[in-house]
Amino acid sequence: IYLCQRPVGRLLFPSYAILGMSQGVAADMAAMQIANLRVYERRGLVSPGRTDGGTRLYSDHDVARLVRIGELLAEGLNLAGIARVLELEAEVGRLCAEVERLQRDGLRPFVLPSAGS
Repeated sequence: IYLCQRPVGRLLFPSYAILGMSQGVAADMAAMQIANLRVYERRGLVSPGRTDGGTRLYSDHDVARLVRIGELLAEGLNLAGIARVLELEAEVGRLCAEVERLQRDGLRPFVLPSAGS
């Protein structure tokens, strides 16, 4: 299975990427309660930007992450498990970018032999 073919996160609402969204708009778009967004922020699962006055501004990436958190909650994961899954998905994304860079440069990434080979 080639994991890099699976997108790990997507931009849902590119028009909001620069302006940012309020907590209420982000919560509505992610189908969550505002209080949950605050919990996820405290737990380090999402890190919205802030205005100079301290108002939270959520990007399309933040909303996509909130949607993913909701999916993982629906699968029965707790917040610690969700944090680990998000870390691993981010690592897969970094590794896929490295593989693509190596391929662009004409290099072949090292591939471990499969079990039983």
